[in-house]
Amino acid sequence: MNPSRRRAPRAERLRFDGWIAGTGTASGTRLVVGHWPRSPFGPFTDIMLERNDGHRLLLAPTRRTADFIARTYTFDEVRVMPVRVRVNGTHWTVTAGSLLELCLTVGRRNVPGLLLRAVPGALAARTWWTAVTDPVARVLLGVRTRGTAGGGRREWYGVRDLHRITAVSARHEGHDLGRLAPVEPAVRFGFGSTPSTPCLVRVTTTVSVPRPADGR
Repeated sequence: MNPSRRRAPRAERLRFDGWIAGTGTASGTRLVVGHWPRSPFGPFTDIMLERNDGHRLLLAPTRRTADFIARTYTFDEVRVMPVRVRVNGTHWTVTAGSLLELCLTVGRRNVPGLLLRAVPGALAARTWWTAVTDPVARVLLGVRTRGTAGGGRREWYGVRDLHRITAVSARHEGHDLGRLAPVEPAVRFGFGSTPSTPCLVRVTTTVSVPRPADGR
């Protein structure tokens, strides 16, 4: 085949390696934190928040990360502001400017976490492996590990570890969101949710992004 006539790849696959924390609160607000030490955009952290009235908010540290996430998931509002994480042993503190402060206490691995931890990381990160994990995750955790996203994109969640979250405190716009609660109802940012039991998940997320028709 003439190299000049080869077709450009139809999609680009971007990989994000890090942690996702999902928790509910007594106020009905549910929060999902993505902490990505390794990503195509460099290290960053984002927060997805859904209030009890259904309003979905994205907090991201740069316009570039905000635009990428907003094209992949669905939100009613997007704000760009500094988002920072501090980890001290089992305690995570996540802040978004002066708008939000979230403190999490992470417990031990449960049975699903022990099973996930036993899978080699290189295997767990493979997109085809989610064909094995997806039906199991639906039954045990009530979530999906593969599916379609916004803008014609596809996603694969290579879950590698799982810990329960045992305590939470959070303030949003100066209001106390209340004690730890299940993530119910499920958040509505995209095809994937987070388990109803508050947890911290080690994950490699792969996003397939369609290339423009000219291949650029």
